[in-house]
Amino acid sequence: MSASDIKVVVIDVLGTLVDEPSGIRASIHDHAPTAAEADLDRLQTLWQSHIEREQQRILDGDRPWVPSDALDHEAAQLVADAVGNTDPAAIATLSRAGQRLSPWPDSTAGLARLAERFPLIGLSNASRTALLGLNAHAGLRWHQALSAEDAKTYKPAPAVYQLAVTAAAAPPERLLMVAAHAWDLRGAQTVGLRTAYIARPVGDPPAPSDRFDLYAEDLADLANQLSAHTR
Repeated sequence: MSASDIKVVVIDVLGTLVDEPSGIRASIHDHAPTAAEADLDRLQTLWQSHIEREQQRILDGDRPWVPSDALDHEAAQLVADAVGNTDPAAIATLSRAGQRLSPWPDSTAGLARLAERFPLIGLSNASRTALLGLNAHAGLRWHQALSAEDAKTYKPAPAVYQLAVTAAAAPPERLLMVAAHAWDLRGAQTVGLRTAYIARPVGDPPAPSDRFDLYAEDLADLANQLSAHTR
């Protein structure tokens, strides 16, 4: 693959650019400061399992569409119920945990390097409101940010990736989808996007059968590889 073939770089946000698990865990700890580590593990799993299960139910057609804000509030309510916290204000604060996630150390500089050569599109399952808050908190800078909310479904549904293709006004093979989740990249491949896997401590590593266009240690490595492909 030549970098000259790429017109737009599309980047996943949760897990790829920000440390979602640690951020959710920190917010849960703020909500339940006396919880032991094992309890925090259980509560974090409760939160994440709910999000994954409900998104899958929506994808399967077993539940009507709701934005990520609603799912986050449900997850926060489950955690609050588990620790016996009935304060509505505290639950509301916890429900916005996904807007207080920290970027990985290379994210800000890596985005800046990529933006020197390519238009950048952030493509996230986070709602428009959540994505706005998250981008501001983490200092992420895009040329455009797209939410799965605009497709009324969640990745890896093809309609979400099609949002980026439509925004770019280019053939899908001219877009490079970057993510730390192999399932996300497989979804992008279904609509013809090129793919780049970024290794993160969290995420979904590639399976032996996966064939992505690029594999990078971080965004700096990805930028270096794209530069090398133009020489």
